[in-house]
Amino acid sequence: MSAPAAKVSKKELTTNHKEALETLEKEQQEAVERIDEVQNEIDKLNEQASAEILKVEQNYNQLRQPFFQKRSEWIAKIPDFWVTTLISHPQLSSLLGEEDEEALHHLTRIEVIEFEDVKSGYRIDFYFEENPYFENKVISKEFHLDESGDLASKSTEIQWKSGKDLTTRPCQILNKGGRKRLREEPDSFFTWFTDHTDAGADELGELIKDDIWLNPLQYYLVSDIDHEEGEGEGNGDEIVGLEDSDGDEEDSEEDEEDDDDEEGFQLETVIFERAPSLEQEFTSSTNQNFGSMTGMFLRRLLLRSL
Repeated sequence: MSAPAAKVSKKELTTNHKEALETLEKEQQEAVERIDEVQNEIDKLNEQASAEILKVEQNYNQLRQPFFQKRSEWIAKIPDFWVTTLISHPQLSSLLGEEDEEALHHLTRIEVIEFEDVKSGYRIDFYFEENPYFENKVISKEFHLDESGDLASKSTEIQWKSGKDLTTRPCQILNKGGRKRLREEPDSFFTWFTDHTDAGADELGELIKDDIWLNPLQYYLVSDIDHEEGEGEGNGDEIVGLEDSDGDEEDSEEDEEDDDDEEGFQLETVIFERAPSLEQEFTSSTNQNFGSMTGMFLRRLLLRSL
């Protein structure tokens, strides 16, 4: 027979449990210390990466400037380019009232100037022609780091003409009882220039700098696409009616395609005969595969130049 198992006292059990807990705590504490050491190394690399990325961004910011200038020169040839772009943007359009749009029809140019130290801030300049709303030719809003290192903003004071201040003009709205009341400070795009409460959370400034400024053409073309889709739907109804009356859908579609091809060929021939200097620009853009949207825009632009 085997010897009976030795009895373990309650005191011994308590001691063993306590020792196990102490060992586990020491192991966890050591693991935390090692994780902290590794994290410090990761943080150092992240700081180095940020510094390198900043240098690269500063370099490419300078390289982009000539192209921004060239783009601005071409944009200047298109009437209402910037107001069309702004009202076609899915987020910014919701901030524009009817009178905002009227005022922005006098907007001729937008420029975003990033400071030499990209991290220190940027400025957005809005250039206007003579208009019935304000005297300013340029209205700017600047974002910069203040003495405490926090992002702050300042802007040009808008010199409103008498009775034309869109930021304080009373606005009639209906209350639940159907009665009209006045709201003294209606929402307006131009109130953004006077709002400096929390520059670090200024989403509109970031939206203009990082989205609209980088590629305004994509939003300008949205209005043309919507317009052509609307026309296409109307034309489609007429074509269906003609097909029903003729009773020959296939012949009708083939005739339309032939007519479109012939018309397109004649159109490009006339354009390039009357404006040969534009043929190279059109061909270059096509070869670079800018896409059907840009091709459509170039054709429309060429037509307007005739």
